[in-house]
Amino acid sequence: MKAGIVPVTPLQQNCSLIWCTKTNKGALIDPGGDLDKLKAAVAKSGVELEKILITHGHMDHCGEAGVLAKELGLPIEGPHEADRFWISRLEEDGARYGMNSKVFEPDRWLEDGDTVTVGELTLEVIHCPGHTPGHVAFFNRESKFAIVGDVLFQGSIGRTDFPMGNHQDLIDAITQKLWPLGDDVTFIPGHGPTSTFGRERKTNAFVSDAALA
Repeated sequence: MKAGIVPVTPLQQNCSLIWCTKTNKGALIDPGGDLDKLKAAVAKSGVELEKILITHGHMDHCGEAGVLAKELGLPIEGPHEADRFWISRLEEDGARYGMNSKVFEPDRWLEDGDTVTVGELTLEVIHCPGHTPGHVAFFNRESKFAIVGDVLFQGSIGRTDFPMGNHQDLIDAITQKLWPLGDDVTFIPGHGPTSTFGRERKTNAFVSDAALA
């Protein structure tokens, strides 16, 4: 498995291009906007896109996912259906922030414990509510690699002051669902630099072992 990050939208959201090195088939995770930039990055990589994956329904993560899916003839998988609320208001949220954002219907809603495939790769789906109710993370066990959207960042955690956010749910998702995957797991967050779960357990002001003790 290989991965690259393409920051998109004025919010500099980390859109991830992941691909299977055996088959050269890949997926874009959270193509929220700047589609020309994303298409150029995919063309440069030589990866053959197979699908679009979505972690959650906020516009910087999925505002133009439906547009791209239609244009390239790709299926969309994710997020969990509890984020239908957020996806249904993409156009009004986009207008509020001056961003192009279109409502879409995923080809497949995801549940905790589901798997998605990219080429010969298998990604485990982990439902991590709190930032949004239907937020999911994707985990590739073989490469000890996760894409966690806006659940966890280097040194911080996702906001929970949006509608349907829940701080305790977020803390529980991180400590009960992400930490058990292993300290040596590297993750791409929705914004900012990559990190590892072990580093965050030592240093994160919100969810380190010391902070929660």
